[in-house]
Amino acid sequence: MDTFYKQHYISRLLWLSALSLLLTACGSQHATRDQTGVIDALYAQYNDWRGAPYQLGGLSKEGVDCSGFVYRTFKDRFDVILPRTTATQVKRGRRVYIGQLETGDLVFFKTGWRTRHVGIYLENGRFLHASTSKGVIISRLDNVYWKNKYWRAQRILD
Repeated sequence: MDTFYKQHYISRLLWLSALSLLLTACGSQHATRDQTGVIDALYAQYNDWRGAPYQLGGLSKEGVDCSGFVYRTFKDRFDVILPRTTATQVKRGRRVYIGQLETGDLVFFKTGWRTRHVGIYLENGRFLHASTSKGVIISRLDNVYWKNKYWRAQRILD
């Protein structure tokens, strides 16, 4: 290969590499910006609802259950209407595994023989939910109770 073609080949290779890096960087910035928006919205919801007491069937800050809190969060913060119950929320979106969790994914737990619980994954192993004993709180997936009750996760936001 003569010098002209080597220079042309190298120049083209460098240009394609730079273009590939630019496109990758743009894509990752977009994903990060979206994730940042979701995490900000979830923490804002938490700040608005922190400590709201648990009430089976409730949908307000005076009393809310786990699926009601998820329903209200997605409606209020993302303009997404989910079904009202845990049994129907688990059927929405697409299944993801615990190692694939992203901010905004729904996390489901089997807390009794026929009882299910739902929360919203935040980040770093933490999730937002309406606890029967403490109301709206943030808990950790690696907490011994939640770790033993973890069932599955569904991705609603893509």
